[in-house]
Amino acid sequence: MVKAIMHGCNGKMGQVITGLVRDDSGIEIVAGIDKYRGVENTYPVFDTLEACDVEADVVIDFSNAAAVDELLAVCAERVLPVVLCTTGLSEEQLQNVQRISEKTAVLRSANMSLGVNLLMKLLKEAASVLAPAGFDIELVEKHHNLKVDAPSGTAIAMADSINEALDNEYVYNYDRSKERKKREKKEIGIVAVRGGTIVGQHDVIFAGADEVIEFQHTAYSKAVFGKGAVEAAKFLAGKPAGRYDMSDVIQF
Repeated sequence: MVKAIMHGCNGKMGQVITGLVRDDSGIEIVAGIDKYRGVENTYPVFDTLEACDVEADVVIDFSNAAAVDELLAVCAERVLPVVLCTTGLSEEQLQNVQRISEKTAVLRSANMSLGVNLLMKLLKEAASVLAPAGFDIELVEKHHNLKVDAPSGTAIAMADSINEALDNEYVYNYDRSKERKKREKKEIGIVAVRGGTIVGQHDVIFAGADEVIEFQHTAYSKAVFGKGAVEAAKFLAGKPAGRYDMSDVIQF
């Protein structure tokens, strides 16, 4: 059984993952890291990973950007694999992630959902067939009204997956109101919708002559991201140093 440390255990996602692991016979949380209390856990909780003296195979991180530097430093020192789910990292921190991956295994993806990452693989295959046949590509993403960034990181990751299959020859168009002209053939339109409590929905449209093919992923709760993180942790435990993402978890 994989032994995991939950970094950010008392946050919303930390508690979601704690609940998911409780019902998973392949993994257990042996310790948690969080400076904030007020939540009862069945495992010991430490203020920092450095203070944690419990042996583990992997760390699952859902904390905040300010805590990531110390987390990575300790993981590198202990050669402890880490599933890095915290978002909003600076460019300097992302460069540090790459450096740390030379010392221990680090898995980081724009979206931890298994469904989203499977979809990105399917989009590559669809784009390689449909784009040369003249299909236009559009992407619409929808999120709750509290989300501050637009378009979402997942939308960009999906567009990047498509573009990779097309030799990165396509440009992204975020706002057609700036110019009155017909769309370019080698562009991907990306639209962001913000409203209500939408957890996350992404629609990718391949529009051809007289036919349209659409791919859609809808997240109904944040649990989908927790499930992906748990599967990633089981995958990463025991892996050699290197940079991994969810495409490595999903093999087909």
